Amino acid sequence: MAEFTEVKSLRLVFSLLGIIALAFGVIAFQPTASAQEHSYTSPKVDYAVDFPSPTWKLTDEPDEVHQHTEFIYGDRNDGYLRIRKEALEQGLTIKEFARRDQDQKTRYLPGYVDGKEDTFSGRLSGMTLSYEFTERGKPMAGRTYYLQGDSSTVYVLRFTGMRDKLLRIRNQTDLIARSLRLK
Repeated sequence: MAEFTEVKSLRLVFSLLGIIALAFGVIAFQPTASAQEHSYTSPKVDYAVDFPSPTWKLTDEPDEVHQHTEFIYGDRNDGYLRIRKEALEQGLTIKEFARRDQDQKTRYLPGYVDGKEDTFSGRLSGMTLSYEFTERGKPMAGRTYYLQGDSSTVYVLRFTGMRDKLLRIRNQTDLIARSLRLK
């Protein structure tokens, strides 16, 4: 009888060790979000931004001629992001700034159609304007985030891509805009 209890105890110990080893194995090999996220900052800019996927790649940084930073999501048609710091004229609201920017920079695109306008909150607050257009006969979309840095600064994050592809990464565009922070 003592031998039977000893065998039962030994089985219980090995079972518990197996369960513990399995749990550690699952935890150790589980991909984490932080392993896939990456951040961008540079001495050339006064902000930092996080990207939720390693598919986002830096393609251009500010220099003496161009004052914007560019990223692509795999291919430019899948997702393209341009971040630019703009001056906000005294007395101009972020909404008025966004409308003026849209009138000057996107309304001329072929097949342009106005989209939705929303308020937006992240580390910086502001608004978004969405639109659609065509490029070489392909249906495209754009979503621009206007985030107010201070009373005289707006950060413009302009995402464009093929309409269906940009829609698929909308959660990423929101996460990227929410993550923008000043240094």
